[in-house]
Amino acid sequence: MTILNKTKQIYLFFSISLLLTACGHNKKIDVSNIPVDVKIERFDKEFDSLKTKPMGPQTAYLQKKYGPFYHDFIALLIQDQDINVKDTAYFKLLRQVFATSAYNDLKHDVDSVYSNIDKPQADLTDAFRHIRYYFPQQKLPKIYAFYSGFEAQTTVGDGYIGIGLDLFLGANSRFYPALTKAYPHYLSRNFNSINIAPRVVEGMAREDMFPESDSAKSLLSKMIYNGKIMYYMDQIFPDMNDTTKIGYTGAQLKWCQQFESNIWAYFLNENLLYETDYLKIQKYLTEAPFTPGLGEKSESAPKLAIWTGWQIIRKYMEKHPDTTLPQLMAMTDAQKILNEANYKPK
Repeated sequence: MTILNKTKQIYLFFSISLLLTACGHNKKIDVSNIPVDVKIERFDKEFDSLKTKPMGPQTAYLQKKYGPFYHDFIALLIQDQDINVKDTAYFKLLRQVFATSAYNDLKHDVDSVYSNIDKPQADLTDAFRHIRYYFPQQKLPKIYAFYSGFEAQTTVGDGYIGIGLDLFLGANSRFYPALTKAYPHYLSRNFNSINIAPRVVEGMAREDMFPESDSAKSLLSKMIYNGKIMYYMDQIFPDMNDTTKIGYTGAQLKWCQQFESNIWAYFLNENLLYETDYLKIQKYLTEAPFTPGLGEKSESAPKLAIWTGWQIIRKYMEKHPDTTLPQLMAMTDAQKILNEANYKPK
C-alpha cells in the first residue's frame, strides 16, 4: 500500500475529476429550513483506536457502525474482495500498519490539518440541502473520513461516500512532492479543504445520481454530459467560484472566457464534435496542465470540452428558464440541446 504498506495498495476508485464557479448562472434559493444536517464520521480516528483498544471488540464495533464501508476498506487494504471481516487473520496486518512511521507521520499531519472538520461539514450540509430541494426523493449517503493511502480523494460505495483526507492536506503538504508522478502540481494545488464538499457532491453526481451512459461516445455527447454536471454544481453551490468547481486557476478561467469563440471555432473546424475515437478527444476532457495545440506558451486551460459543454448548458437554460434541474439532468439528446442552446460565442 502506498503509505500504509509498501506491498499492498489500499484501493478505491480515484475520482479526481476536479471541476468548479459562482456567477449569475445559479438560482439563489433558501434551503435553511430543509431538515438535513450532515455529520462526517471520523473513521480515520476510530480506525486508529485499534492501536490501543482490544482489536476483537473494536473491529466488531467498527463493522457494525460502518457496515459496507468497513468491509470495503479492509478488503482492499489486504487486496482480498472475498475476505470475511469476522476472521481475525488480518489483525496481524493491521498491527504492522500501525507500527510504520509512514502511517504515524500521515496521522500526525491529518490531525494537524483536521483537528475538526466543521467547515467541510457545514459546506456539505448546505449542499445536501440544495440536493434535497431539487431532488426530494434522493437518498443521501453517509459520509466517512479516512486515510486512502493517497489513492482516492473520494470513494462512492453502498450508501456511503468516503473522503480521503490524505488528499486534502493543502497544496504545501510535505507528502505531495514525493507523489508528483501520480499527482503533479496542477492536481495537488487543489488538494485542500475547500475542495472537499465539491468533490463529494461531484462524485455523488457522477457515480450515483447521473452516471454517464455507455452510449455517450462522441465528443459532443461528452461535452453535454459534463456540461450538465457542471450546471448541476452551479445550482448546488450557488456561491462557489467557477474556478473551484472546475479546478482552474484564475488565469485559466480568464483564458477560456477571453478565447471562448476561438475554442468553439477550433472544435468545429477540426470536425471534433462527432469524433468518437477517445484517443483523439481525451485531451479535451482530462486533467492536464494545459491543452496541447491551443494557446501560446502553454497558457491554455485544460478540459476545454468540459468547460465548453458547461457554457452550452448555461446558454440552453437561459433560453429555457422553465426547465427544471431534474428535467435538464434527465435529457439525453445532446444534439437537441446544442441546437436549442443556439450557442454562438463571440
